[in-house]
Amino acid sequence: MKPSLVVVGSLNMDFVVQVEHLPAPGETVLGRDFQMIPGGKGANQACAAGKLGGPAVSVRMAGRVGYDLFADHLKASLSAAGVDVTAVHATKSQPTGVALIWVDRSGQNSIVVASGANHALLPNDVGAMRQSFRGARFVLFQLETPLDTVELALVAAREEGARTILDPAPARPLSREFLAAVDILTPNESEACHLLGRPVTRVSQADAPALARDLQALGPRTVILKLGEQGCFCLDGERGIQARGFPVEARDTTAAGDTFNASLAVALTEGKPMEEALRFANGAAAISVTRLGAQASVPSRREVEEFLLSR
Repeated sequence: MKPSLVVVGSLNMDFVVQVEHLPAPGETVLGRDFQMIPGGKGANQACAAGKLGGPAVSVRMAGRVGYDLFADHLKASLSAAGVDVTAVHATKSQPTGVALIWVDRSGQNSIVVASGANHALLPNDVGAMRQSFRGARFVLFQLETPLDTVELALVAAREEGARTILDPAPARPLSREFLAAVDILTPNESEACHLLGRPVTRVSQADAPALARDLQALGPRTVILKLGEQGCFCLDGERGIQARGFPVEARDTTAAGDTFNASLAVALTEGKPMEEALRFANGAAAISVTRLGAQASVPSRREVEEFLLSR
């Protein structure tokens, strides 16, 4: 059987509007180029893993949607990317989640999420997930679903023999008990500062090793700090790895972190060493920010390989 990975998390329909600048409180800004694009951090990661893993890696998504047209679109988008959606269940208590996204001309964004059915992914659902976890090499998580469900599922995934990857977004405090069930933690700069209870500051490659050690002390074995155009820094046990970024002209950064996590998981699932997996993830994320939208911005495997060959 081909190696497999599972994504547990959110599914949202994204409503994306291009603006000249992000609105200040009380300000009305005229937008342009409205698009409705499948999203949600969980679904983004599953879609990216499906596209990048191709026929070599089996990908399954576990999550919740409502009984509505948005749910049909989201599951169809995942299925088109080769993702198994049999563990995506509908709930009558909530509509499918939505995200309202403004993107300015520099590619920066502002996002408001109405979680809807994602909040109906409850601890009682974790038992049914175990069958999906069994035999998987990696299970990916984010924080757009209830924390108690994520924590219980992290433990269950480990008990079934999988390694766990957590993207701690949206940023929020997490207990040591929670983080102890994480094998690979992948925060960006602001998320890292939130986890440590520190003011959010810009992190350089020179600052990254000390910050990663502080995060590792909270429980995860491996910490990968995502540093945008600087690339990333990985503390894998005692080994530090600097992985350079790829300068590109950013158009929309909405799903860059999701693309990074998915491509990292795909590469590791295929048995690639960490250094190679980080380079692959940085390349995929760099391509994604040059395109508008979440799942629509994810490159193909061939695009990433050609991009890396040219660098």
